[in-house]
Amino acid sequence: MLRVNDLHVYYGAIHALKGLSFSVEQGELVAVLGANGAGKTTMLKTLSGLLRPASGSIELHGRPLQKIEAHEIVRRGVAHVPEGRKVFPRFTVSENLKIGAYARTDAIEADLDFVFAMFPRLKERQRQYAGTLSGGEQQMLAIGRALMAKPSLLLLDEPSMGLAPKIVEQILENIRAINQAGVTVLLVEQNAAMALAISHRGYVLETGAVILEGTASELAGNDLVRQAYLGG
Repeated sequence: MLRVNDLHVYYGAIHALKGLSFSVEQGELVAVLGANGAGKTTMLKTLSGLLRPASGSIELHGRPLQKIEAHEIVRRGVAHVPEGRKVFPRFTVSENLKIGAYARTDAIEADLDFVFAMFPRLKERQRQYAGTLSGGEQQMLAIGRALMAKPSLLLLDEPSMGLAPKIVEQILENIRAINQAGVTVLLVEQNAAMALAISHRGYVLETGAVILEGTASELAGNDLVRQAYLGG
């Protein structure tokens, strides 16, 4: 479904992605692990068109993405939930969700129902301003807003950041359910144990390149991964 080959991305003089290559098959939930500064957020921003690669290729269903504008990438089926949620605080929950469907011309009611079924708390608070929600509720809203674009590929950047452990567990279970409903997911997540518990496969990034890949169980049993990300 997604093929990334020899991707190089710079922030000015900083070489952030150094020949990054990986793939995601349709229907998979793939985790990406790595320390701060490994290039995980840069990778997602490049996939969604917010950053331009200096070289390399990105293909979705065999069609190139690396020179496509971000709004067109959304229309092609890629939705990005950024780190820090980035909800619109002065808009209601309902308005935030409808903004997620801005690129669509078809009816959105069935997708609203899907989001409310996945996150009942959002239905209860649909007339509430997003800025008044708890951190966990804002994360649910950010994911729900992305789902309103009706993506075939969902990019998630650190969805557990700053949330209480119980809420983290709930959010990750929601992500698993979204994947089981047919949405392919690329998950960047600091909680490596939980990310690997819900994923099919994973990659480990270091200084802008993949240093390890394998099934979730293979990575969970790898000594390097256990020492660096799973507390030994």
